[in-house]
Amino acid sequence: MEKESKHGAGKPYRLLIATNRKARHDYYIEDTLEAGIALHGSEVKSLRTRRVSFADSYARVQGNECWLIGLQVNTYEKAHVQLPDPVRRRKLLLNRREIDRLRAKTEMSGRTLVPLEVYFKGPWAKVLLGVARGKTHGDKRAALREAEVRRDIDRALRAARKR
Repeated sequence: MEKESKHGAGKPYRLLIATNRKARHDYYIEDTLEAGIALHGSEVKSLRTRRVSFADSYARVQGNECWLIGLQVNTYEKAHVQLPDPVRRRKLLLNRREIDRLRAKTEMSGRTLVPLEVYFKGPWAKVLLGVARGKTHGDKRAALREAEVRRDIDRALRAARKR
């Protein structure tokens, strides 16, 4: 029997492990897809302790499989048997149709697959992949400017409501 969340009846809980904030800064995310991750032994415990780093991580479709490359899952300090490499390639668990769809989208010029989030959905470790297109330096500056203006407007509205 699956654990149920406090808020949704019958829905499995979703425990967020880590978010790749840099990906949303560096890329336009055009589409997202949820995939399972094939993990070894103590990597699950490491995820539960939130010992994950997204630095330079990406996903790639090779042959008929999809791989997550560069995601660093630090070793679990209490484990001492069969310690896997922290930055090894991890297989993503997807249907053939989903792999074909990702292959078609990433073959377009300038598109790549980046991990956006790692989380547990019920007992299963999942990763949210984004089909992304890179931003230029000017695009990043414009996005920061827009966010700053949005914060200023929100701040002014909050101040007006308090009066």
